[in-house]
Amino acid sequence: MPPGTPPQFRDSLPEACDVVVIGGGIAGVSAALYLARDGLDVVLCEKGVIAGEQSSRNWGWIRAQGRDEAEIPIMLTARALWKSLAQELGPELGLTTCGVSYLAMDQADLARFEGWLPVARRHGLDSRVIGGKALADLLPHQAGWAGALVTPSDMRAEPVWAVPAMARLAAAEGVRIRENCAVRGLDLQAGSVTGVLTEDGPIRAPRVLLAGGAWSGLFAGNLGLSLPQLSARATVAATAPMPDFWSGAAVDANIAFRRRADGGYTLAPGTAHDFWIGPAAFRHLRHYMPQLRRDLSQTRLQWHAPRGYPDGWRTPRRWAGDEPSPFERMRLLNPDPNPARLRKIQDDFAAAFPQIGRPALRAAWAGMIDTMPDQVPVLDETPIAGFFVATGLSGHGFGIGPGVGHVMSRIMQGKDPGHDLTRFRFLRFQDGSPIRLGPDL
Repeated sequence: MPPGTPPQFRDSLPEACDVVVIGGGIAGVSAALYLARDGLDVVLCEKGVIAGEQSSRNWGWIRAQGRDEAEIPIMLTARALWKSLAQELGPELGLTTCGVSYLAMDQADLARFEGWLPVARRHGLDSRVIGGKALADLLPHQAGWAGALVTPSDMRAEPVWAVPAMARLAAAEGVRIRENCAVRGLDLQAGSVTGVLTEDGPIRAPRVLLAGGAWSGLFAGNLGLSLPQLSARATVAATAPMPDFWSGAAVDANIAFRRRADGGYTLAPGTAHDFWIGPAAFRHLRHYMPQLRRDLSQTRLQWHAPRGYPDGWRTPRRWAGDEPSPFERMRLLNPDPNPARLRKIQDDFAAAFPQIGRPALRAAWAGMIDTMPDQVPVLDETPIAGFFVATGLSGHGFGIGPGVGHVMSRIMQGKDPGHDLTRFRFLRFQDGSPIRLGPDL
């Protein structure tokens, strides 16, 4: 959401409820919605505005393709939920089944894509690898890729529209949503949650879900919990309206693009991103070594995060529940886009599509992607009884978000989540388990 977006939700806070959800991104909103549909009294507190950060700043992809195998069952649940939400909300979501394609620069890329197909087959996905000629028939005007991994059943939606629409639906289902209301901490008794402490007063609740995106590690750390989460800046742009040369979503090593409902394209620099080194980066370095060894070439390292960022050098790591928190000091995490990456996006697009040429950019922005050392999320109850976490969605949370919300609503009620969540347990970084990275596609 753009800076200055006014709050839409200012429901009064009750003295008590069944569940408090911290964070108004897609995971938090979805969890609140499905908890309410199960009859629970839910309050959602957002320090800024609904979808103010990464949930409105992402590429808008809804993909099963290329995911860690443990995520795919949740993603297939998410797909079904997206379709159900579209029936309820109509065109507000911008939901379109358009397919996702990973474009191969060379035969080595194609071989890696082929290596993922057994995963797809085990889960009944329609993914396949096609050669350069077949791709040229699907994607005209391009300079020439060696082929692609394609999943026709994958979808796209419009992030700026989708999550606020879901929040309005949740409010209609009885969820009390309060924007500009930071949760400073938890009320605890004998190691268990008894409520939350917000800037607008306390709320008694036996269950709390932290779905705070890039801020989750900072919140957990103030409680004495080790959550090795870091965040990276991803630059994105929207073009002016263009001919519809490709209705889906695609990415290669240099550029990602997807058709937008406004007639333009969302463009991004593939997997390249910027990372500010802060205290948490040093503290969790050993957990991130496997990821650094594999992905450092795609990362631009920088010192001195802007003042107030989650891992800024001067950002407080400890605060009391009766004093202002870092979340109130920065209502909106709104990084500037990297201008060099924006120029490169235009150059790479023109090189890939010489007959179309250099695109005119209508808007540009950036978001902070919350990531974990193994590139899959934490979806679990913490060692604090009644305190649950859904975070670290690692740049692919928009698509799987409804599935994550549904899973968290189930486990918070003590129900079978319907999926094996072993891969996503909170303590996997403290129990000696080896770091196993998600797919390198």
